Amino acid sequence: MTQPSSHYAVDDVPAVGASAAKRGFWSSRMAFILAATGSAVGLGNIWKFPYITGENGGGAFVLVYLLCIAIIGIPIMMAEVLIGRRGGHSPINSMRTLARIFKLSPRWVWLAGMGVFASFVILSFYSVIGGWATSYVLTAASGQLSGQSADAIGAMFSGLLGDPVRLLIWHSLFMGLTMLVVARGLRGGLERSVTILMPALFILLLIMVGYASTTGHFGEAARFLFQPDFSRLTTQGVLIALGHAFFTLSLGIGVMMAYGSYLQQDISIARTSVTVSVLDTVVALLAGMAIFPIVFANGLEPGSGPGLIFQTLPLAFAQMPWGSVFGTVFFVLLVFAAWTSAISLLEPIVEWLEEMDGMNRVTSTLLAGGLCWLLGIASILSLNACPLAMFPLFEGKTIFDLLDYLTANVLLPLGGLTVAVFAGWFLKRATLEEELALPQPWFGLWYSVLRYISPVAVAIVFVYNLF
Repeated sequence: MTQPSSHYAVDDVPAVGASAAKRGFWSSRMAFILAATGSAVGLGNIWKFPYITGENGGGAFVLVYLLCIAIIGIPIMMAEVLIGRRGGHSPINSMRTLARIFKLSPRWVWLAGMGVFASFVILSFYSVIGGWATSYVLTAASGQLSGQSADAIGAMFSGLLGDPVRLLIWHSLFMGLTMLVVARGLRGGLERSVTILMPALFILLLIMVGYASTTGHFGEAARFLFQPDFSRLTTQGVLIALGHAFFTLSLGIGVMMAYGSYLQQDISIARTSVTVSVLDTVVALLAGMAIFPIVFANGLEPGSGPGLIFQTLPLAFAQMPWGSVFGTVFFVLLVFAAWTSAISLLEPIVEWLEEMDGMNRVTSTLLAGGLCWLLGIASILSLNACPLAMFPLFEGKTIFDLLDYLTANVLLPLGGLTVAVFAGWFLKRATLEEELALPQPWFGLWYSVLRYISPVAVAIVFVYNLF
C-alpha cells in the first residue's frame, strides 16, 4: 500500500508527530465515499435545501444548483482531497508540507488554519441545532405533536429555544455522541459509524419518500422540484444556489483535506469526488420529495424558511395519520444526517492536535470537543432570555446568528477561494496530473475551471454575501 508521503524524499517531509502511516488509511474506496458523503449530507440537505428551494421558485433553482455543483463544487472538492492526500497530514500540516516542498510562502498555513477554525466554530452551533433535532425525536415519539394547532406547534419550538437548561442537555448529548465516535479513531470510529449511519439514513429517507407518495400530492411536489420556471428565478436565487452548492459539500473548512489524508494512492480522486457529489445531490432531492408532498397535502407554505423543519413539518405530522410514527422517523433521519456531519467537522481539529507531540487521540478529542461544547453554550444563551440575548451584535444578530453568518459568508468562501488559488496557481501542473491521473482532455477541463471559473464564482458569492 503506497503512502501519500512517498512522493517526496524523506528530508522533504517535516516532523509533525504521528504520520499518515501510523494513523492508517480508509479500508476501501467505499469507506471514503461513505465518510465524505456523510460529511456532505447534513442539515444543509435535509433542512436548508428544501426551504431555500421553496423560497426561490423550485425547479429553476434546482437546475442552477445542479450546474453549480458541477462547475464549482466538484472541482474544488477534488482540489481539497488532492491537497490532503499529497500532504499526508492534517489540513494545516498538509499545507505546511506542500508550501515547503514547492518553496512557497509559509503564510499558506494560516489560510489552512482558517478552515480548521471554521470547522471549530461551525461545530459549536451545529451541535446546538443537532440537539434540537434530537429533542424532536422524543417529542414526536411521545405523541406530543398529535392534533396540535399551528400556534401550539410554534409555542412548542419557542419553548425549546427559551429553555437554556433543556438546550444545554440536548447540546451536551449530541456533542458527546460526536466525540465518542471521533475518539475511537479512523477505523474503529469514523469508518465504522458511517458504514452504519449512511445506509440507515438512505433507508429512512426512502421510507419518508414512500410515505410522502401516499399523500396524493407527490406529482405536485415533483413538478415543483423538477419543472423549471425561470420567471421565478432571481439573481439573488442564482447566488443562493451557488453559495449552497459550495456549503453542502463541506468545502473550505478542511474536512475533505483531512479525509483525503487517509486516502490510498491507488484510489481515484476524480471518481470518488464525483460519486460523493452525486450522492449528496440525490439526498437533497429525495429530501425535497419527502417534504414537499407533505407540505402541499396540508396546504402549508413551501417557502416558510428555517421554520420548515421545526414548525411547518411538525404541524403536518400533527394532522396526518401515523404522524407520530413518521415524524419520529423523519427526526431520526435528521439526527443521523447532523451526526455524520458533526463527526467530520471535529476530525480536522482532532487530527491536527493528534499530530502535536504528546497528544493522543482521546486527549485531542476531549480538548477539541470540550472547547466546541463551551462555545456552543454562548450560542444557547443568546437564543433565550438570558443576559447575553440582551446584547445583539451587528444589526440585531445574536451570538448564534453571528457565528452562522461569520462562517457561511466569510470563512467558508475564503477557504474555498484559498484552495482553488493554491491548487490551481501555486502547485505544479505535473504534481496535479500525477495525483489525479486523468486523461488529458478531462484534466485540462478541470484545471481550467479550477483556475479561472471557480475562484471568480466563489469571489462573487463572497462579495454578494458581505453587501
